This record gives sequence, structure tokens and C-alpha cells, in this order.
Amino acid sequence: MRIDAESNWTPPSRDAEQPPAEVRRILRLFHPYRGRLAVVGLLVGAASLVSVASPFLLREILDTAIPQGRTGLLSLLALGMILTAVMTSVFGVLQTLISTTVGQRVMHDLRTGVYAQLQRMPLAFFTRTRTGEVQSRIANDIGGMQATVTSTATSLVSNLTAVVATVVAMLALDWRLTAVSLLLLPLFVWISRRVGRERKKITTQRQKQMAAMAATVTESLSVSGILLGRTMGRADSLTKSFAEESERLVDLEVRSSMAGRWRMSTIGIVMAAMPALIYWAAGLALQSGGAAISIGTLVAFVSLQQGLFRPAVSLLSTGVQMQTSLALFQRIFEYLDLPVDITEPEKPVRLEKIRGEVRFEDVDFVYDDTQKRPTLDRIDVAVPAGGSLAVVGPTGSGKSTLSYLVPRLYDVTGGRVTIDGVDVRELDFDSLARAVGVVSQETYLFHASVAENLRFAKPDATQAEMEAAARAAQIHDHIATLPDGYDTLVGERGYRFSGGEKQRLAIARTILRDPPVLILDEATSALDTRTEQAVQQAIDALSAGRTTITIAHRLSTVRGADQIVVLDAGRIAERGSHEELLDRDGRYAELVRRDARLAPVAP
Repeated sequence: MRIDAESNWTPPSRDAEQPPAEVRRILRLFHPYRGRLAVVGLLVGAASLVSVASPFLLREILDTAIPQGRTGLLSLLALGMILTAVMTSVFGVLQTLISTTVGQRVMHDLRTGVYAQLQRMPLAFFTRTRTGEVQSRIANDIGGMQATVTSTATSLVSNLTAVVATVVAMLALDWRLTAVSLLLLPLFVWISRRVGRERKKITTQRQKQMAAMAATVTESLSVSGILLGRTMGRADSLTKSFAEESERLVDLEVRSSMAGRWRMSTIGIVMAAMPALIYWAAGLALQSGGAAISIGTLVAFVSLQQGLFRPAVSLLSTGVQMQTSLALFQRIFEYLDLPVDITEPEKPVRLEKIRGEVRFEDVDFVYDDTQKRPTLDRIDVAVPAGGSLAVVGPTGSGKSTLSYLVPRLYDVTGGRVTIDGVDVRELDFDSLARAVGVVSQETYLFHASVAENLRFAKPDATQAEMEAAARAAQIHDHIATLPDGYDTLVGERGYRFSGGEKQRLAIARTILRDPPVLILDEATSALDTRTEQAVQQAIDALSAGRTTITIAHRLSTVRGADQIVVLDAGRIAERGSHEELLDRDGRYAELVRRDARLAPVAP
């Protein structure tokens, strides 16, 4: 699959997929917990059987124990009804405990599965997908399924069992009254299915709107977003835009809540009125000379019917909720089904001792098959272990893309990139991560302490190792002046530190990891001259003894490179040392003269 970094990501359509396939996939999520679910099923069955015993006990009280004055029998039957209520409650609590535990484990599996899948996605996916959209899938969509996976499945089994047991008990009491009670059942099922389909459509729209809101919040309320909004005077405009997004969500929430509400209420009204219909039918049967129905049987039947009302309505509502939840499951499955282009081979190569020789052998690369020309075209470059390569060229020439191929942030579309003679696509991920370190212009620091940011590269690093790395990066003295030293929080995206300080922290982090191959992607291009000099000294310390590939905008940082490659439109235009390229008076010399013209004048 080719990836266009400039395009907006659109999830694959699932309209053609049949609902049964979705249902089977959902059921497979519960497969690891089938033992616990079997226990839940037994508890549900036991609770249903016990609950329907109560009306039969009531019939005996009304038809036998009270009319015949049998006090002992009356006491036993009353005690039986109490025990029935107690056992039903105990079974219900145990059932809720187990089913909720299973549901939360399934939620955990889904969250972890989506997060792991996203960790495997290529870099281009994140350049064309809003961060808020990703967060919304994990938080809102999976969170919205909580009721379904924790209680709906159990509710379905419980209510279905209760309905079946109750109907059987009603048939045992009187088949004629049962037939009257179930006349409208097909209509109720049809109504609930219509309501479910309607809510499913609205839920899909609602979740998309929630994702859009999450993206707006993530972008506009980040440190960078606040700075941009304030300095551009757009705070009121952003608030108005958010209010409009929220207003659309209000409308969808109301529509979702009210979809089919009157139709479902009609079902409730009809079922609540059923006892009156039963009394009326019993009276007609008696007047027409039919078989008499005892008072005990009639009261017990109405009691069963009232007991049928709750699980039947709940069962219909569960069907509606399950159809609604399909929309959420589909959005999660869209992420789980995303193709992963960069994977380990079946039998990966593990490099125990890495020298650091890097080669680009006839490398081609395109982001998308629709590109008019390749981003990189037939690149052949060799960097010996411990050597240095500088890659320069105008904006858009493919410099950064070339550096991304070494740590496999992208895969080549032609040729190969090797480390110590092994194609990087054949290496296991651990070897590749140990081999290559990257320091880029965009320094990312977590909202955590300095120590936690450093230990991200080496979780078991000691305090002495961190301090040694910080000294090499020329940042230790500054950290020592902070109130909490290495325990100081760096702030959101490191905003408590200057650009140069963040860069040196990133360099210290890379020094701590100690990779044999180092990628420097315009690491000083955004810094002022004085800060650049300080950071360059830290980079020189980091580069010592390592294979270094430097992507440079400012040519003053690459003069000492063993080899300089000039890229133009994805091709190598020139190569050689600094002096050799100046003597040729070609593209590189032109770039050097441009830098000299743009260099700041000393005060």
C-alpha cells in the first residue's frame, strides 16, 4: 500500500459487510472467557427457574392453603417465596460480578489491540490523521461500548432465559391466556428492529462528531494551539467554532435518545395494559361456558405475565442497543483492520554486535503510486562504520525521506537499505532500534520529569548514567540549577525549556541509548547561531565513534563530514568532500554562497 502524506485518511467502507459477520466477530471477542460465561449461563438459568416458582407458590397459597386453613402449608409456601427472592438476588449479584469482569477484560483487550495496532502503523498514517480522531476511537468509541460488553450479553441471555421459562410456566397454567398474551409479540419485535436500525445510523454520525470535537480540543487547547490562537487573535473564533461543533453534537444526542422512543413507549403501554386484557378474557371465557379459571391460577398467571413484562421489554431494548453498538464496533474494527506495511519477517535477523556500516543500494521511494515523479530515485551511497555522511539540498529534494528509510519509518519501494550488509527489512525490530538513533528538529518531550524523559531511552539507566549523558550533551549544569533537578517536570511538549535546551535533552537521551548509527535530521536548523554552537558541540560529542548521517539545512554544520551528497528532485546531483565540492563550483558551491548571503551579520 502506498501512502500519501498529504491526503486525509478516510476509513475503509464496511457497508458491504453483512451484519452476521460483525456479530460473529464480536462473539469471538468473548471466546477467551467462555469458561466464566458458562458459569454466568448456569447462574442465569438457575435464577430464571427459581424466579418462576414464586407464582406457583402463590397459586397454592390462594387456592389451597388459605381456603383450607392449612397454617403449616401456608407458612412453608410463604417461606418458599422468601427463599425464592433471596436466591434470585444472590444469583443476580454473582452473575453481575462475573459478567462485568468479563466485559471489562474484553474492553481491555480492545483498547490494547487498537493501541498496539496503531503502534505498528507507518509514520505517514499519523501525518494524515488528526490526533483527536485517534484518541476518540480509543476513548469515546470503546468507552461507548462499555454497556454492551459488560452487561448487554448477560442481559440478553438472562432475559431470554427468563422469557422462555415464564412462557413455559404460563402455558402450564393456561394455554388460552398465554395465547392472548403473546398475540402482539411479532409486532413488538418488528418495532424494536426498526428502532435499532434508526439508532445505529444516528450513533455512527454521533461518534464521528465526537471525534471531530476531540480533534478540535486536542489541537486548539495544546500549548502550541493556545499560543497560535492568542497571537493570531483567534480565541473568540475558536470558541465559536467549538460551540458550533458542540451544537451539532447536542442535536445528534437528542435524536439518538429520542429515536423510536414513542414506538418503544407504545410497547410498554400495551404490555402494562395486558393484565386488564387477561381479566377480560377470563371473564368472557367464564360467561361463554368455558372451563372455569381459579382465582389462584388467574392471579398467578397475571403475576407471571407481569414478570414477563420486564425481561421482554428489556430483551427488545437489548436488541436495539446491540444494533446501536454495531456502529461502535465497526469503527473499532476499521482501525484493527488497517493494513500494516512495516512488519518483521517470519525469521528476522538479529544483530548481536553492530558495527554501523550503512548502505543505500539503488534506492527508490514513492509515497503514492499517483506521484508524477519518485521522491527518491536510484540512490547509491555507502557510509562505512564510524564514518559520516551529510545530505544537503533544497527543500523537497528528499533529504528527510532518505533518513527515514534507515530506521524503517518508511520502507523503500525499490532497492534496499542495509546495516552491516543486512537489509533493514530483514532485521528484527529490537536490533534495528538498538542500531539507529534519531535526533530531529521536532524534539518531543513527554509531560514528565527530566529523568523520566531520559529513561525513555534506557529504562534501567542509573542516576550516574543520566548525569554522564547530560554532561556530554552540555545540559547537566542547567538541570542542576532547576528547583527539583532531574525530577523537574518539563511541561507539555517541554515548554518549560528553550529550543536549545530541549534539543540537548534529546541528545542526552540518544547518548544514553548509545546507538552505533546516528541520524541527525536538521537538528539545529531552528536555533539561533549561539544556541546552535552549543548544541553542535553536544552533537559532536554524540557523533564521536558513530556512523553519522546528517540532514542539514545550514551547511556550516556539515563541513567536516567525510562525504557530502547533494540531492536535487530525489536524485544525487553531486557528491564529495566539502573542499572537493567547492572546487567543482556546482550545486553545493551555490548552496554555500546562498548560506553566506543569508548568514546574520555580527554586531
